[in-house]
Amino acid sequence: MRRAIVFLFLAVSVAVISVTSCVHKPQVALTYGNFPDSVGKIILTNCTNAGCHNAASYHNAAELLLDSWEHLMQGSIYGAEVVAYNTKYSTLLYYINAYDSADVIANDPRHMETPLTQKEYTTLKNWIAAGAPDKDGNVPFASNAATRQEICVTLQGSGMVAIIDAKSKLVMRYIPVGDATNKTPHGIAVSADGRYTYVPFYNGNNIVKINLLTDSVVGSINLLAAGGTGNGNAGWSVIKMSPLDTAFIVSGFLSNCLVAVNTATMQRNPNLSIDALRGGTSFFPTPHGIESNATFDTFYAALGTSVIKYAFGPIMLYQKTITASGQPHQVQMTPDRSKYFVTCPDPLSPATNSVLVFDTHTDTLIKTILVGTIPQEMSVSPSKGYLFVTCMEDAANPLPKAHGSVYVIDYNTLEVVKIIYGDFYQPHSMAVDEQNGLIFIPSRNASPSGPAPHHTLPGNGRPGWYSVYNLNTLEPADNKRYFVPADPYAAAARFK
Repeated sequence: MRRAIVFLFLAVSVAVISVTSCVHKPQVALTYGNFPDSVGKIILTNCTNAGCHNAASYHNAAELLLDSWEHLMQGSIYGAEVVAYNTKYSTLLYYINAYDSADVIANDPRHMETPLTQKEYTTLKNWIAAGAPDKDGNVPFASNAATRQEICVTLQGSGMVAIIDAKSKLVMRYIPVGDATNKTPHGIAVSADGRYTYVPFYNGNNIVKINLLTDSVVGSINLLAAGGTGNGNAGWSVIKMSPLDTAFIVSGFLSNCLVAVNTATMQRNPNLSIDALRGGTSFFPTPHGIESNATFDTFYAALGTSVIKYAFGPIMLYQKTITASGQPHQVQMTPDRSKYFVTCPDPLSPATNSVLVFDTHTDTLIKTILVGTIPQEMSVSPSKGYLFVTCMEDAANPLPKAHGSVYVIDYNTLEVVKIIYGDFYQPHSMAVDEQNGLIFIPSRNASPSGPAPHHTLPGNGRPGWYSVYNLNTLEPADNKRYFVPADPYAAAARFK
């Protein structure tokens, strides 16, 4: 009986082995690093060779790792190498292009020993134009459009707005906003609900409205027709949003006017505008910075030699001139609106460049805080109690080929906490990102004496860049210089 059982067990075992040995193992499909096959074949064959952009050597290749789609989308030490839907400013294409065409060719003959064929280059270019998706069709930074934290930066030299994904710190989209008559996007403001950003043109007529859910221009207003003066270059500068996002006021630096606009209709609001249609433009010579109270019915405007406080409805209700030194540039309230700060650059007297602090209720001067040369924009961090001030022409920066600084002021004690001498060249604005604990600081690099860029970008002027700092330590968040097209001028965070 025992022999029969053993024989039966052996017979079954042999049968099982025979059956399983006849089953073919499934063939594993090649994934090409999560790229689409046609793209992955090109990149992995040509760009991840020994000594190039592979895991073993990418640290010596601008920290650009190309062995997978995910790694490419992390960029390099120079920022984003591929920007979805934008072949003009996806710099990866510059280094793989070897053909005489309208496209940019990097002057780096050592970069690829064996150039791509024109067909291969066109394949990669078309892939980026289609959004640079992964093998499953996922476009980078296409998810979480309603909640994604973003930093918006105007690029004066290229007529665009850069949209930065705050978490990765990389440019995720470039949005063209300029045209033949609107060439210099200047200031920028984001609605409190994070749906829209608004951009005026210093040389031009328009303010454009951008939908941040779709990254597209969805409206505009011609300010020249709506009450501005001059020949269309009215110097539209700074935008101040109302607390409920229903309106904004924009300053016309060269047209001596302030125009209010209803955001829903993008039409002029006559009750809050002070312009040619309201009977003259003599109230506010060269207005720039704008601030308001919590109910958006009393305003402060920085003028050429003073600050005007006013309330203006169907009639002028109130007007007061507040003496300020130098050339008042910007006005910034504290979060509790008990104090307001005024940057006062004075090119003729660099030693007296300052930030003035006023009591909101009495408009009396509380303190004069000396800062670096040509203080410009301000931004606050409510979580830290800091006021950040860019000093665009501060020559005290000791770093090589650096120029400019950011002063950090405790807005409660009114003491300077730190002077940040970073990798800057002419920093004009900044954006505080409370969600990720970061500060984004663009450098205009508009002066010919500024550092030469790593690579050329299309546009009028040399490329600028932005640096990212840790809000808690006030130290650099990384070692990267995130290059962008010419003259990154104003910055704003999407969610405060």
